[in-house]
Amino acid sequence: MSVDDELEEVRKRRLLELRRQLSEEQQQTEQQKAYETQKEDALRNILTYEARQRLNRLRLVKSTFVEQVELQLIQIAQTGKIQLPIDDGHLKQILEKLQPTRKEITFRRV
Repeated sequence: MSVDDELEEVRKRRLLELRRQLSEEQQQTEQQKAYETQKEDALRNILTYEARQRLNRLRLVKSTFVEQVELQLIQIAQTGKIQLPIDDGHLKQILEKLQPTRKEITFRRV
């Protein structure tokens, strides 16, 4: 086997590996999009328009917190433990209960 043949074989293997990786990435992206679409559809049924807008605004500041809240809302709705749809006022109450308490810091000058 010549050096050129070996080089060509390495190139072919590398090309196959890159194609496989690209295929896996595309599949993961499609799965993520499908998951997001299902989640958005569920939230459309659970929340009123104003409540969804509130969550979208809050997502700009606390994205991980909103993700957790959305998952909890979907779980609660699936179990039937809450009356649907959730309006903005009710969502505010839920967010206040779920949000960690803030510690107030005061400075005194001596």
